[in-house]
Amino acid sequence: MRRLVSQGSPSAHGSAARGIVATPDRVVNPLRCVFGRGSSVVDSGIAQRSTISIVTTHIIGIDFTSAPSWGKPITVAESQLEGDVLSIRRLRRLASFEEFDGLLVERGPWVAGIDFPFGQPRRLITALNWPLGGWADYVSHVAMMEKTEFESVVKRYKSRRLKGDKDHRRATDVLAKSTSPMNVVNPPVGKMFFRGAPRILRSGSSIVPCAPSESDRVVVEAYPALVVQALEDDRVKYKDGKGLGLEHVRGRIADRLTSARCRTWYGVTVRFDSRCREQAITDESGDLLDAVLCAVQAAWAAREPGFGIPESCDPLEGWITDPALAP
Repeated sequence: MRRLVSQGSPSAHGSAARGIVATPDRVVNPLRCVFGRGSSVVDSGIAQRSTISIVTTHIIGIDFTSAPSWGKPITVAESQLEGDVLSIRRLRRLASFEEFDGLLVERGPWVAGIDFPFGQPRRLITALNWPLGGWADYVSHVAMMEKTEFESVVKRYKSRRLKGDKDHRRATDVLAKSTSPMNVVNPPVGKMFFRGAPRILRSGSSIVPCAPSESDRVVVEAYPALVVQALEDDRVKYKDGKGLGLEHVRGRIADRLTSARCRTWYGVTVRFDSRCREQAITDESGDLLDAVLCAVQAAWAAREPGFGIPESCDPLEGWITDPALAP
């Protein structure tokens, strides 16, 4: 899970998103992020057709890690969306990238929300002379690097910047108050981008808004901290710790997912079976609960025009899917 940079209310974020404009760090691409049935999108002058039906019942939430293992797995929430009820059917752990890659090519239709930054800030991409033809071009370029090379390139770039101007953020990171995707340590979201972005590209899924296609396997960027903030009115600690105190907080978050408050924010309420609820609450890492929160964001996106992404978004950078950042 990524880290919130600073505190702020979801409603404030939403107001900022509705007035989003270009900044010196970002050049708005003319891509119109509308992905309903038969809609037309344009990226770098190339017209594409999207025939995705956003009426889908299979929703997947994924909490990603850059180095999956049995001790720190990728966690997955498999769920079914029926009306305004999101039923969590299974929680599972993936201890390898091979398992993750296999999940991404499972038969659709489905919408998956994955917690890692899909892109880098346009400012960094431009400064490093990475390909600007589209998201897939520069991600393919990054995929040819070794992990140590990628980290060295980013660290060397930051070493030449003045203090306070080392870690650029995407437009969506500014609104969500999330960590820069350039950060490769504590939390290592840059490493998550390096490991994750090439994989979703190779999967052939429709990656919204970075590389939309006609695939009925749709991937959106999630950020579970925003769901917790919406339900709790504040940041709360619920992860990476032992004791009944944090388990109580995870239980409270799970309860609020089943409440009218969740329906007000995300248009759905969550229904756990008893086993899934217990798993999510007793998991001390909080990663199983994060997978459920990602599924909630994916379910909201699946029912929204354009998957809830502003038309003014920059597809090179990507966008976090959440009502707090919606147009």
